[in-house]
Amino acid sequence: MSLAMASAVKADVPAEGELLTKAAALTVQEAAEVQPPAHRSHDPQYNMKRSDPFQFGSRYLQENDDVFEFNAWDHVETDDAYKEYAEQQFAKQRESPVSDFDKHRFNSDPAKWWNLFYKNNTANFFKNRKWLQQEFPVLDKATAEDAGPMTILEVGAGAGNTAFPILANNRNPKLKVHACDFSKKAVEVMRAHEEYNTDLMQADIWDAAGEDLPPGLEESSVDVVLMVFIFSALSPKQWEQAVRNIHRVLKPGGEVCFRDYGRGDLAQVRFKKGRYLEENFYIRGDGTRVYFFEKDELARIWTGATEDSKEHLEGDEAQDSIEVKTKPALFDVEDLGVDRRMLVNRARKLKMYRCWIQGRFRKK
Repeated sequence: MSLAMASAVKADVPAEGELLTKAAALTVQEAAEVQPPAHRSHDPQYNMKRSDPFQFGSRYLQENDDVFEFNAWDHVETDDAYKEYAEQQFAKQRESPVSDFDKHRFNSDPAKWWNLFYKNNTANFFKNRKWLQQEFPVLDKATAEDAGPMTILEVGAGAGNTAFPILANNRNPKLKVHACDFSKKAVEVMRAHEEYNTDLMQADIWDAAGEDLPPGLEESSVDVVLMVFIFSALSPKQWEQAVRNIHRVLKPGGEVCFRDYGRGDLAQVRFKKGRYLEENFYIRGDGTRVYFFEKDELARIWTGATEDSKEHLEGDEAQDSIEVKTKPALFDVEDLGVDRRMLVNRARKLKMYRCWIQGRFRKK
């Protein structure tokens, strides 16, 4: 080979350093290609607040994902095996309902059982609901420095799980939070809290399904009503009166922020014999009551549409029919969504399905 040809061949061969640089770049590119998708990433950068409160999370379980890689997955529909098991459980519950004696005992004085609950759980019933502003953006507006006079009513305030976190983030000097509960003991706990400030907060006993409005509040005086896991504690016979009371106390255009249990939730499926009061309505071991809602059912309740069952006879046969009475709508349904999550016990390889319903209702 001539000297000129050798020089030409050498010129076409990349230098060693250049080859190493390209190889490194290729390695980085290949590594990037095998990175898990955002919904499966453990990188904190993907754990961002969602812009839509009714998106209910973004960790979607896909076909080839390892179920036991994370503690929870969002938007997971129950599988056929769970649905079958749940229906079997519901059938067993119906076969062994609460006795008539116990129905009367638990329904005649619900406040008694909630007082016992708070008395027996003094050390651990306060849970800071830090997620409230994320789920209900209207709270950010109400607590803004320039929001002006704003009144928030929390129904079923318990130990102040909602009221105190709101006040902790409050920048509005003209905000007033009315925190009401059915339980005398719960109100005592709120009033004894170190952050209880009567300039910004008023805690009172109030029966949401009674005839009176909350102490210190008049008709059309409240901007926002919070009902978080409280409506489920009411008997179905109390729903209509409770909705009317909320409608009375809200200003026109005022908003209800709602979250509660959905039908098929693990807590419902787990109930054993002797806890069934009526369809989707149960007594817990501590004597408190809980109902599990359907989405369409809640829409009917809050818009004011009701269903009355009437028994009538046609010929010689008795038949049941449903007569739907249409009344003027009390609220517009702004949002109403089902939040389904699958929680995972990775050590025991267990899948647990949770179901909650969240809504925003606006007074017409």
